[in-house]
Amino acid sequence: MFILSGKLMFTDTILLSATTPISYFPIVLQLIAALGFVGITMFATHFLGPKRKTSDKLVTFESGIEQKGNARQPVAIKYFLTAILFVLFDVEVIFFYPYAVNFRELGWDGFMAMLLFVAFFLGGFVYILKKGALKWED
Repeated sequence: MFILSGKLMFTDTILLSATTPISYFPIVLQLIAALGFVGITMFATHFLGPKRKTSDKLVTFESGIEQKGNARQPVAIKYFLTAILFVLFDVEVIFFYPYAVNFRELGWDGFMAMLLFVAFFLGGFVYILKKGALKWED
């Protein structure tokens, strides 16, 4: 409450401050709604779904294709290496989001930090190319 031109003015200081616990209420509310939806959905499918267990339903299903031979055969390491490299560079892109949101506030210091970040990963990418990690032919 403060006085302006002889009139009493009431203000809600809780809503003006972004660091108060009430500021996190929408996030908590959304988290409760999401977890509640998951719980209700799991509960509903468990109790409303069919409960007949036949021999056909208990058989392992893999895309409708019948199994032939043993699935436990060695896989080329190139697949794993490619997957790990994809995850690495995909996570790099995620780190661009905070910069994109705050690029005006970060100024030139933030821009230089992002250039250094990109240069670091480009150096790693050049190293990967020179080592031949992405070549599939032997």
